[in-house]
Amino acid sequence: MNCKITRNAANVLRKELDKPENENKKLKVFVTHSHGDHAHYGMDLGKPTDKDEVVSTDKDIDVILTKGEQLLDGVKIDYLYFPKEGFVITNPSKGNHGDH
Repeated sequence: MNCKITRNAANVLRKELDKPENENKKLKVFVTHSHGDHAHYGMDLGKPTDKDEVVSTDKDIDVILTKGEQLLDGVKIDYLYFPKEGFVITNPSKGNHGDH
């Protein structure tokens, strides 16, 4: 499985992951809702279970993804400052380029 994190997202995530209360936790991305050929995504910090796969990224942030969940393979995490500040999770490899 693959996961891409943009530089903006990595900077924000690193600040959160470096907090003492988040020691030994990893970023977890999950499907909150799927319909048709695309999904909506959420994220949290946690520890992997036996149902998860830990994916390394080029930003030195490991991401927990559910094993076998095809809508997570190729997910992209970005952080936008405009028009509304926050994380945006899409999966361009599955044709999902943003919420509708």
